[in-house]
Amino acid sequence: MKHGIYYAYWEHEWAADYCYYVDKAARLGFDVLEIGCGPLPDYTKEQTAELRRHCQDTGIILSGGYGPTPDHNISSKDPAVVKGAFEWYKRLFEKMGELDMHMLCGAIYSYWPVDFSKCDPKEVEWKRSVEAIKKLADMAAPYDITLGMETINRFENYLLNTSEECVRFVKDVDKPNVKVHLDTFHMNIEEDDIGAAIRHAGSLLGHLHTGESNRRVPGQGHLPWHEIGQALKDIHYDGMVVMEPFVQMGGQVGRDISIWRDLSKGASEEELDRDAANACAFQRYVLDWNK
Repeated sequence: MKHGIYYAYWEHEWAADYCYYVDKAARLGFDVLEIGCGPLPDYTKEQTAELRRHCQDTGIILSGGYGPTPDHNISSKDPAVVKGAFEWYKRLFEKMGELDMHMLCGAIYSYWPVDFSKCDPKEVEWKRSVEAIKKLADMAAPYDITLGMETINRFENYLLNTSEECVRFVKDVDKPNVKVHLDTFHMNIEEDDIGAAIRHAGSLLGHLHTGESNRRVPGQGHLPWHEIGQALKDIHYDGMVVMEPFVQMGGQVGRDISIWRDLSKGASEEELDRDAANACAFQRYVLDWNK
């Protein structure tokens, strides 16, 4: 397995100096840094080259996460929005190719956070989204990019809430580069049995986010990590395991994630680093069945 962390653990906004966090992730013992893809289409060649150089120097692998804004909703019923969204993703895939990035995950089948007052019936949205992801998968394939369909709790999305729904969606899309993306935070809310949900995804599981029920780093909550590790072993999962903790109030990150109290307890950056490094070691111990 490759163990990673999402850059926004340290940030208050959905953009940052990713070179800084590449270097930090390497120092803390990670293999992967997951970055927010929103800014990437507007990167200059110089910015792209610098970021790739940092990855090459440190050995860090980049993966990409994105919660699409409403104007990047490829399953919108507005043709103008869909056209603009696909044009944006085309630019994104070009930049990901330059950066040697091969995973894009998140609620890319819809948008995030969702305005539930504007939803069509689920079966209508589902059909539009399946057709849109088929097209997006074909656009991503020349760059060897896998699309991870993140399964998100009912309070943040309506289309894919459980492993069962995500497996059915991925099978409806039926593209080799479209995979199930599970997240332990969301699974803790929606699944009857986390281990069974992972086993149900089986070979279709292409990406895994980790984090506690309280959004802290793995090991600082009550999730059944040994059960999760056993389920990953049972399905022979050997992909990326990227922790996605959110512990700080403030900024667009805090608002979108609904962090309304300081879960870090006033931690300095050095203390956040320490917690991340400890969580990386913990995660390798409890989840990495093929180490």
